[in-house]
Amino acid sequence: MHVPGAGVFECKAKGIFRKEKVKPLVGDNVRMDVISLEEKAGNVAEILPRKNELIRPAVANIDQALVIFAVDRPKPNFNLLDRFLVMMGCQQVEAAICFNKMDLAGEGELERLSEAYQGSGCQVVFASAADGTGVEEIRRLLAQKTTAVAGPSGVGKSSLINLIQPKASMETGEISAKVARGKHTTRHSQLIHIEGDSYIMDTPGFSSMYLPGMGKEELKGYFKEFWEYEGSCRFLGCSHVHEPGCKVKEALGEGKISTSRYGNYVLLYEELKDSKKY
Repeated sequence: MHVPGAGVFECKAKGIFRKEKVKPLVGDNVRMDVISLEEKAGNVAEILPRKNELIRPAVANIDQALVIFAVDRPKPNFNLLDRFLVMMGCQQVEAAICFNKMDLAGEGELERLSEAYQGSGCQVVFASAADGTGVEEIRRLLAQKTTAVAGPSGVGKSSLINLIQPKASMETGEISAKVARGKHTTRHSQLIHIEGDSYIMDTPGFSSMYLPGMGKEELKGYFKEFWEYEGSCRFLGCSHVHEPGCKVKEALGEGKISTSRYGNYVLLYEELKDSKKY
């Protein structure tokens, strides 16, 4: 546990939490009983009220989420990225996107990535842990906030965190040349103090993400690029999938909406539709 002005204390949760079936989460604000100042040891005596609590990653009291994907090696899985953004939207957490390894980008690739997510409501930053490009922009994004940092394995998440906060001394993994996927170097969530009121929560890498139990009709509310067309379609309650006279599909045809984003919306819509059959 990080105590401002005193550093990090190793704490154990009292048995009362187990009895009351309350599990402390990374990011919890707590009242601590100090056992030893010299050894920086204590017990968690009380978990203070949470302003929010995320299901995945399992953390509390965050201001925003930063999801990191690589431009290449491994290539970005946009379906997984869009699933994460929907998950954050469901939990009412603002999200930003970082594309690392920008030094591996082909011609026009960074511009295409930026255009694909410009209507998503998410800030998009580009970085390269190899030479430190973009690290200062990420620091500004994290300033005075508690940010959950997430992303698939192998995208350079740990390397970027080491540049943002060298004291983190995090383990970095190598990419498996055979499967182009990184080793899971982060096995649990952990809170890292950057400076002042700025904190990051590093969370385990993920390769899949299932949407929460929402109705298919709710999904379009988490694609902000659709919002300006809502109510303009021929049919009230248009799903933007099959109906004629759909303004979202019209905007898609005019290049105003990303084909990748829309394609993932349809895939997720059909997934939610099918899940209700069982």
